[in-house]
Amino acid sequence: MAEIINMPRLSDTMEEGVVAKWLKNVGDTIEEGDILAEIETDKAVMEFESFHEGVLLHIGILEGQSAKVDSLLAIIGEKGEDVAALLENASKEAEVTESAAAKEEISTKEESIPENADSAKLPNGVEIITMPRLSDTMTEGTVATWLKKVGDDISEGDILAEIETDKATMEFESFYEGNLLHIGVNEGESAVVDSVLAVIGAKGTDISGVIEDIKKGAFSKAEAAPVEKSEPVKIEEPVAKATPIAAAAPAITKTNDGGRIFASPLAKKIAQEKGISLNQVQGTGENGRIVKSDIENFTPGTAGRAAMPFVPTGQESFEETPNSQMRKVIARRLGESKFTAPHYYLNVEFNMDNAIAFRKQFNSIPDTKISFNDIVVKATALALKEHPQVNSQWFDDKIKKNHHVHIGVAVAVEDGLLVPVVRFANEQTLPQIGAQVREYAGKARNKKLTPQEMEGSTFTISNLGMFGITDFTSIINQPNSAILSVGAIVQKPIVKDGQIVVGNTMKLTMACDHRTVDGATGAQFLQTLRGYIENPVTMLVS
Repeated sequence: MAEIINMPRLSDTMEEGVVAKWLKNVGDTIEEGDILAEIETDKAVMEFESFHEGVLLHIGILEGQSAKVDSLLAIIGEKGEDVAALLENASKEAEVTESAAAKEEISTKEESIPENADSAKLPNGVEIITMPRLSDTMTEGTVATWLKKVGDDISEGDILAEIETDKATMEFESFYEGNLLHIGVNEGESAVVDSVLAVIGAKGTDISGVIEDIKKGAFSKAEAAPVEKSEPVKIEEPVAKATPIAAAAPAITKTNDGGRIFASPLAKKIAQEKGISLNQVQGTGENGRIVKSDIENFTPGTAGRAAMPFVPTGQESFEETPNSQMRKVIARRLGESKFTAPHYYLNVEFNMDNAIAFRKQFNSIPDTKISFNDIVVKATALALKEHPQVNSQWFDDKIKKNHHVHIGVAVAVEDGLLVPVVRFANEQTLPQIGAQVREYAGKARNKKLTPQEMEGSTFTISNLGMFGITDFTSIINQPNSAILSVGAIVQKPIVKDGQIVVGNTMKLTMACDHRTVDGATGAQFLQTLRGYIENPVTMLVS
């Protein structure tokens, strides 16, 4: 059944609202907790939240238009539902309301000045705050907690009290500055909308006469006297609820470290009834907002204690460090690469038995020391010469195939990652590559690398094997077309000549830019690379 949603009065002085922006269109499916629109009141721009599920069938107030409180704002119902009758009735009711308001205005003008008019005047600077109607169905509110007491100084934006409406407990924010001179509704008491809630003015102002007038109902716009200590109204199917963007935020609770949790009023209400802490609940609504279904589907971690709120132990703490320029550059460049280059990944596992034996023999030469990473760099450089497509670079208007091979070698430093470049790596010997990589690594850690030493790579290698990482993927260092991720050498059972024996293997993953390197091209490159690494002596004759 279709439901009419009216323009609510969201502050104690609001007479009309302006639809700043509709976030849903006619025909859109609406879920409970979705934000329908942003509404500008006389004091703030507020998010208007739906508590109904269905389809947005009608918008009564267009963006930029203003309308009186209680005007038809929208209709939500079932898809295809006829709302013509509802619109006709709403139009007739609006005409009757306008007519009655006009008659009341004329009648008021014709009435004589009441005898107690002088006594109802406010001293200069004194403001009367009344109970606002914070939802379109609210008729009275209960003061759950006063956060300020008589005599406290009030600044604009301070939270005066928490008020329980028919739909939520909301923080009530002051739009005035001064001193809290009088509280009209005590904690736990209820009062109808427009009853006097508080009085704010200059400190020391004599408001004894004002209080007497309040008792006589002089400043209350309510149709009935305040109802004391009544039970809060419970609405099983609330229509809509507004959440301020820059003012009071209903149904927002705080985490243990002072952060905020956004929850729909109905979700918060159900959570309170069930004794569920919102800290434990993962929201599925817009922007992570907790909605009714999240509470209903929530299962506490300890069986048999669903009614008991979870009490966390320990103390949360954190430390904030400003981002260094290096970290900012890394974040920008890797983000650009990941979200512009269509990455795909090729995984291989090489037998390293021959490479281990080769390195042992090579390092037996006096004053010679090479690493497995040096072997990988040299082998990669030779393979790139045979597969220039993998040694290419992407530009918006062209693909550049490099005939020279400059290998970027990623080096981890305290602030992030640096990539010095081994130039003409295919033409250098293993000891030369080893000496240059060690020199660059030292410079990187001491922040001595020059910009020229980090420019011009045509391919990049990232090796985390020394940290025990067996396999991983990397983000391409653009404009390069690929990057090779090298894992640790591990001992494991392998099949050799039909027999299971203990062998040594190493996993490698190559990330490729599909704009320049097709899958078959990448696979052929890795086959060539396998030949060099599994038989490293062939590198000496290439």
